[in-house]
Amino acid sequence: MKKTLLLLALCIPLLLSTANAQTSPGPVEQKLTNTLCDCISKLDLSKINNSEEANKAFMDCFMAQSDLIVDLAAERHVEMDDSEAMNKIGTGIGANLLKQKCDGFLKLAVKMADKKGEVAIESTTGAFKRIDNKGFNYIVIADNAGSQKSFLWLREFAGSDKFTGATTTLLNKKLKVSWQEIEVYLPQAKGYFKVKEITAIDVL
Repeated sequence: MKKTLLLLALCIPLLLSTANAQTSPGPVEQKLTNTLCDCISKLDLSKINNSEEANKAFMDCFMAQSDLIVDLAAERHVEMDDSEAMNKIGTGIGANLLKQKCDGFLKLAVKMADKKGEVAIESTTGAFKRIDNKGFNYIVIADNAGSQKSFLWLREFAGSDKFTGATTTLLNKKLKVSWQEIEVYLPQAKGYFKVKEITAIDVL
């Protein structure tokens, strides 16, 4: 299944030509295409900043239709463990979305294919300790050895709503902080420094 999604992410230009040659989909395939389009169209694209996040969003929508994927394999008379056949199905679904001009998919596809300026997302796990205000907010966590690490809260991120009010209930809770390294100018230090910007926080 992951290979199918990877193929979609890498082959958006190919899908544009495939869509024109695509035969009419069967009932299950059309239902899956419509359901997938509805899911993608409900995504908040303003919160998807790079191809990695775009691919994850597509994967979440795709995997949410697992029952239909099984039914589609049966409709196509292929086995679920036949990776080549499942890749063709995945490519066909992508072509269907393009052919019926699913607006959400067209916009997401641009982000899926855009690798320019992409920053690697990493994650760190630790116990929540506090929020430091140094012009911007920094969320501080501590690992098992007690070593503290701070992460810059620069923009809205997935899970940020949990930290906008009182955070006493989160004290010492285990967090998974997803972050990307960026370079910013710090006026008080009169220079550029690399900081870890938060992209998401999950309470474990």
